Amino acid sequence: MNKPILIITIDTEGDNLWKNHNKITTKNTDFLPRFQELCEKYKFKTTWLTNYEMSVDAKYIEFAKSIIKNNSGEIGMHLHAYNNPPLYNLTGDDLRYKPYLIEYPPKIMKQKVMYITSLLEDTLQIKMRSHRAGRWALNTLYAQLLIEQGYQVDCSVTPHVSWQSSMGDPCGSGGTNYQKFLEHAYFIDPDDISKSGCSTLLEVPMSTQHKHCSFINQVQKIYNKLHGKKRNPSVHWLRPQGGNVAQMIKVIRKTLSSNKGYLEFMIHSSELMPGGSPTFKSKKDIEMLYQDLEKLFYYLSMRTISMSLSEFYAKKLKNREMNPCK
Repeated sequence: MNKPILIITIDTEGDNLWKNHNKITTKNTDFLPRFQELCEKYKFKTTWLTNYEMSVDAKYIEFAKSIIKNNSGEIGMHLHAYNNPPLYNLTGDDLRYKPYLIEYPPKIMKQKVMYITSLLEDTLQIKMRSHRAGRWALNTLYAQLLIEQGYQVDCSVTPHVSWQSSMGDPCGSGGTNYQKFLEHAYFIDPDDISKSGCSTLLEVPMSTQHKHCSFINQVQKIYNKLHGKKRNPSVHWLRPQGGNVAQMIKVIRKTLSSNKGYLEFMIHSSELMPGGSPTFKSKKDIEMLYQDLEKLFYYLSMRTISMSLSEFYAKKLKNREMNPCK
């Protein structure tokens, strides 16, 4: 029972949102059972973080209800602000620019969070407890809105990564900079979400590791600054990108050696479908993805115990009750 916890998260959203700007489709729903079955083969729990277009897809809802009924995973919330009701024309073409939720007026932010939360809860007849921000963009107000709606756990933080060079609103300042955020799970400070505090919201950052040592990273930062570039030092994720099993295993080993107590894997639902993402374009790509997943999951099954995000929250809450926040 002292094994670290494995958390498998799936950003459950429309097809190839990297490129689809005029119409959002949800054909990837047909490809989700295969991934779920693979996870169940290894006794892994899944957390399907669900956005608006999937929450109104009848076939996905049927799939989600089966997950809940079988207790084989969890359904959480994932919010892409540009098509999540109530609609608000921030940029003149939100489907093209895909602005971050944190770029909308506070009143609209709150309405969007309340809408998708109520929609999922009413449709699935469960409480929404877990969340990941669309395009990884979280700020203090967003976190406070999640707390107000009864969310227990967020997993939007990507350590070592800044999204400021990834634009949403072309008149904005880009996404959230997580380079100085904590790397381990922590209950957030509601006034400074980069720090631990006494709130009820647990932050579970993604498993990421710098590619190079700290010296090379510092040199890279200086070089980028001198040349006016906003690039981050190279970061590896626990995330399939085609043929990167060895790289993911390195992330696992480094993360386990740092005693964070958990590993967090992520993938997009659309990456499970041929042509659903820029990375996995063909049936051959998908078959190679599943070959990689088999190798990775076998490796993880020998070293971890799987939990959903909410189950991990319960574990951390129990530890907190034994060591109360002051």
